[in-house]
Amino acid sequence: FSPSNFVLVGIPGLEQYHFWLAFLLCFMYIMVVVGNCTVVLIVKAEPSLHAPMYFFLCMLAFVDLALSTSTVPKLLSFLWFGAREISYSACLLQMFLIHFLSAVESTVLLAMAFDRYVAICHPLRHAAVLTNSVTAKIGLVAVARGLLFFIPVPLLIVRLPFCSANVLSHSYCLHQDVMNLACASTKPNVVYGLTVILLVMGLDSLLIFLSYIMIIRTVLQLASRKERAKVFGTCVSHVCVVLAFYVPLIGLSVVHRFGKGLAPMVYVVMGNVYILGPPVLNPIVYTARTRQIRQRILRVIRIDIVRSF
Repeated sequence: FSPSNFVLVGIPGLEQYHFWLAFLLCFMYIMVVVGNCTVVLIVKAEPSLHAPMYFFLCMLAFVDLALSTSTVPKLLSFLWFGAREISYSACLLQMFLIHFLSAVESTVLLAMAFDRYVAICHPLRHAAVLTNSVTAKIGLVAVARGLLFFIPVPLLIVRLPFCSANVLSHSYCLHQDVMNLACASTKPNVVYGLTVILLVMGLDSLLIFLSYIMIIRTVLQLASRKERAKVFGTCVSHVCVVLAFYVPLIGLSVVHRFGKGLAPMVYVVMGNVYILGPPVLNPIVYTARTRQIRQRILRVIRIDIVRSF
């Protein structure tokens, strides 16, 4: 049978601090909302940022907002009000959104790597290759690709019978976590889950790596050290964002497949880093590394200060 609900876990060993830890989580969620909305509004308002790289950055911001919103409010209700249970249907929806949005983010990161590759290795063709129309189509492909690969994930869970166990090892629903509670063979889930991870995140990370190999080879051919540093500098933000996404993703996958004897705290902490790490860090990285975004923010702050006097 299918359970009517699943039980989420907080932070094992720190149950007495859940109420206060929720304030930290709430602050991080506010950072996600404010940071990513700020990036989108600045890119929209600043004509000099109307370029493919920053349109992709806006897509990334929307994905991060959706990913955080699909998980954090429920976790806050758990930590503040003790609402540990999540209904079976809500769990399936949350599971789909997490995996679907992760796939979209991975595709967008690959598109950003392609943008850097064309801009550095074929600069004269950049404007012709990555037009606004092509950028929009890439965004649609990212969404379609995520739907195609991850709609089957909750359907594979629906076919599984569950016995008495309904306590998850995370603060939200993940495919690997839910399927481990089933009292039947989960081989189709394991095979499909691994296949999808390799075809989406695995393939994307490999292509990103190859694009940077070609970028590095092109940059090293430049005669001036100053010019090489300047060109590499245009890639730093993207590299940081890629690491912020893939390192927690790989770590969480490894823990689920090979870390059976690890403490419950490890699962929870790594899961929360995976969900909240990129949405918090991405706007900070791009704000720190993009002069136009910094200047626009400072301009708004100066205007507000002048008006206040």
